[in-house]
Amino acid sequence: MIRTLKEKECTAFLANNYIGHLAYIYRDTPFIVPTTYFFDTKETIISYSNEGHKIMAMRKNNKVSLEISKINNVNNWTTVLAHGTFKELSGSDAKGKLHQFSTGIKDLILRKEERSLYSIGDFSSKIYDDNLPIIFKITLNKITGKSRGY
Repeated sequence: MIRTLKEKECTAFLANNYIGHLAYIYRDTPFIVPTTYFFDTKETIISYSNEGHKIMAMRKNNKVSLEISKINNVNNWTTVLAHGTFKELSGSDAKGKLHQFSTGIKDLILRKEERSLYSIGDFSSKIYDDNLPIIFKITLNKITGKSRGY
């Protein structure tokens, strides 16, 4: 039986994962790309990217969605869809969120996969490089989810 997840279940699912699919619109065409994210609070997702198509598109149309799913088989899956607004960060806000992102992802991987990650700390140092990643947040305005077999 497929059931609708409660908001608390959706936020817990977001908080316990770090890879999803980011959807955005460019020239009236939908795009979806895999992304690493960190669920910052009940209302905010943090991510980063290099300059490119995705960032250019989200600057023009800041309405985005993030889909996260865990699929074991056709009868055992969970999926959450989070809708929100893209906002590019800069300066100390970007640096702080990048640090929070890298620390959060490192902790999640350690807890879920029981392995230590050393290189993820290098994300924070990228803020000083010439080719800075673009740090952004997605402020959520709606979260929905469905599950079957969980």
